[in-house]
Order: sequence, then C-alpha cells, then structure tokens
Amino acid sequence: MEISDGGQRLDSQWTEVNNNLCGALNDCRDAYAAANAFVRAGWSRRPSSWYGWEVETSWGQIELDPIEGREVLLNGVIDPDRFDDLAGLLSRFGLRFALELYDDAGELAREIRH
Repeated sequence: MEISDGGQRLDSQWTEVNNNLCGALNDCRDAYAAANAFVRAGWSRRPSSWYGWEVETSWGQIELDPIEGREVLLNGVIDPDRFDDLAGLLSRFGLRFALELYDDAGELAREIRH
C-alpha cells in the first residue's frame, strides 16, 4: 500500500462530520495525478480503491475517484471556512473544477466553478 505521510491528519472536530463537499475536476488525467498535486501542497495521500485516492490535511479529507473520460469526482469533508482555500489550491494546480459545499442540513451552501 502506498501512503504519503507528509501531511497532517484530519482535525478531530471534522472526523464525525458527514460529507459536506462534492465536485469534479475537469480535464484531469487521473486521480493519481490529482492526488500527487495535493501531496506537493503538503497533504497526505493513500489509495482508497483500485483507481481512487484519499487526500488529507488538518482541515479536509477528500476522496478522488476517476470516472470515464477525463474527469475525477471529489467528495469528502472540509472545514467550511476553508472552502475558498481549496478552490485556490485547485486553481494553483491549473485544474478546471466545480465544487459544492453543503451545510449541516444537507442544503447547498456555496458553489464555485473555475
């Protein structure tokens, strides 16, 4: 099993929170390439399926799952106050993306497309 332990573990306040992040990376080669970009930004990475990866830092834990074509789906939990930070990170990676943040009631709270 390949694990990158360079990043921080998810802060305990977010471990019991339901997934509040959904999205997609457009024109992305594969989930492994996306996971490597997160590692270069200081996150940890571990495989979550045959082709999927989980990336993690103190304020977020995100599954990266490839689908047919050139798209990677995102889902997981992040600190809502860091939603813009995640979008900025993906922008710096040079990725096109769509992100959705949901509140505690499961309602769409914010959306960013880039």
